[in-house]
Amino acid sequence: MKQNYNEILREYRIYLTEHEKSHATIQKYVRELVWFLSFLQGEEPTKAKVLEYREQLQQSHQARTVNAKLSAIHSYLDYLGLAACKVRFLKIQHTVFVDDSRDLTEAEYHRLLDAAKRKKDSRLYHVMLAICTTGIRVSELSFLTVEALHKGKAEIRMKGKIRTILIPGKLCRKLLQYGRAQKIASGEIFLTRSGRGISRKQVWAEMKAVCRKAGVADSKVFPHNLRHLFARAFYQASRDVVKLADVLGHSSIETTRIYLLS
Repeated sequence: MKQNYNEILREYRIYLTEHEKSHATIQKYVRELVWFLSFLQGEEPTKAKVLEYREQLQQSHQARTVNAKLSAIHSYLDYLGLAACKVRFLKIQHTVFVDDSRDLTEAEYHRLLDAAKRKKDSRLYHVMLAICTTGIRVSELSFLTVEALHKGKAEIRMKGKIRTILIPGKLCRKLLQYGRAQKIASGEIFLTRSGRGISRKQVWAEMKAVCRKAGVADSKVFPHNLRHLFARAFYQASRDVVKLADVLGHSSIETTRIYLLS
């Protein structure tokens, strides 16, 4: 049984890879499948079982989390050819205000920048500046190259999609100055000591290391919140959710709306 279980995970991972899912998505979906298979205890998935699983998830998770987990299960059902077993997502009442208990404010962002500067963590300072000024993802930092900074724009190629990000002149100058200080003449600006690209986990850990000195709640300090702050500022200035979705690289405007309202 154990071998069969491992074979299921292996074949599903191959399926996700062939469908060009990102590494993070593959890890997440496989992890969710492990829990779902544990729930099934060797039984075949049926709609009744998926409904029962959704009910179980509701007892310990918020609606958004339940829906995220169901998305992974639905992917597995598609893989099996059992789309008829899919269940409805939970309805979520959208709020019309920003939840200050979760979202980073502009003042808190500047305190984080100041804390990184005091700690003499130049890389973290410039990473946070880059994300919050352009709205790019941590996984897209590798596209901020010396060459892109000289052009004033970066071409982001992710998940089979291409979009161009304009880099403000002030940010270009700061990042190029940082690059020169790090003796980076070409290629990626943000590198580890070993010369590899910086990861989301590293940025997250470094942000956590300065949040107390910045007087910012630990629960608010993670890279994606910088992207949310950019999105809110962009929308306040432009009032154009379609353009914002394009800048952020969202396939659905509904995803962009969540950035603004959740």
